[in-house]
Amino acid sequence: MGRVGEQHSQWRAVPELWSSDEVELWKIAIVALAGGACGLFNSIAGGGSLVLFPTLLLVGLPPLSANVTNSVATWPGYVGGVGGFRAEIVDQRPRLPRLLVATVLGSLSGCVLLLVTPSAEFTTIVPLLVLVAAGLTAIQPIVKRRLSAEGNDEGSDDLSPSWVAVAGVFLATIYGGYFGAALGVIVLAVLGVTIGDTLRRLNATKAVISLVDGSVSVVVFGLFGPVNWAYVAVAAPTTLAGGYIGARLARRIDENLLRVVIVVFGVVVAAVLFVQLA
Repeated sequence: MGRVGEQHSQWRAVPELWSSDEVELWKIAIVALAGGACGLFNSIAGGGSLVLFPTLLLVGLPPLSANVTNSVATWPGYVGGVGGFRAEIVDQRPRLPRLLVATVLGSLSGCVLLLVTPSAEFTTIVPLLVLVAAGLTAIQPIVKRRLSAEGNDEGSDDLSPSWVAVAGVFLATIYGGYFGAALGVIVLAVLGVTIGDTLRRLNATKAVISLVDGSVSVVVFGLFGPVNWAYVAVAAPTTLAGGYIGARLARRIDENLLRVVIVVFGVVVAAVLFVQLA
C-alpha cells in the first residue's frame, strides 16, 4: 500500500463517533454555534470557514480531519447559494459545461493532493493556509469593486468561456479541493478577469462552481478522508440555518465590520498556530 495506504489506515483510526467518551456536550454545542456563525458569515461577508475550521481544531480534531470535516459540513450552504441565483444560472447554461469540467478536475486534484499529504506536513502549513484565507477575505471588497466598475451592466452575449477562464478555474479549484476557505474570492477574481459580464451574473457562475467544487470534496472525503461525521451532523444543519438567517439580515448588518471581525479572528488563529508549531 505504501505511504498512502498507511495514511489511509491511520485516518480510519479516528474514534467511533457519538460515544460519550469522545464527544462531550460542550464540544457539540460549540461546533453547532460555529456552524451557525460560518453560514451567517458566508452569507453576508464570506470567510465563514475561518470560524468553523479553528473550532474543529479547538474541540480536538487533528488538522486533516478538521479540514475535511469543515469541507463536508459547509456543503449545504453552497446549495442555498445556487438557489438564490436560479434566474442568472438559467441564462448562462451554455457557459457552464467547460467551466464545470475544469472545476471537477481541479477539485479532484486538490482533494487527492490533500489525501497524499503526510499529516505532519499538512499540520505545518495549516497556519499559512489560514493566513492566506484571511488575506483573501480581506481583499474581497476590492475585488468586488473592481469587477463592478469594469463589468457590463447589460450582461454579455458571449457565453463561450476562453481557455484562460477554464485554466484559471481549474487552478482555483485545486485550492478549493485542498483547503477551500475563501475560495469564492479567488473564483470571482478569475471570472472577472477572464469573462466580461455583470457582477451578479459572475456571482451566479461562482455559486455553481463553488457547489460543484464542494460536491467533489464531499464525495472524495466522504469515501477516503477522516471525516468526523458526528460534527458534520451537528454543523451542517446550523450552517444552513445560519446562511438563511444571514440572507435575511444582510441589509441590517454592516458587511465590512463583520469582515473585519472574521479577518482579525483568522489572523489571531494563524498566529496561535504558528506559536504552537514553533
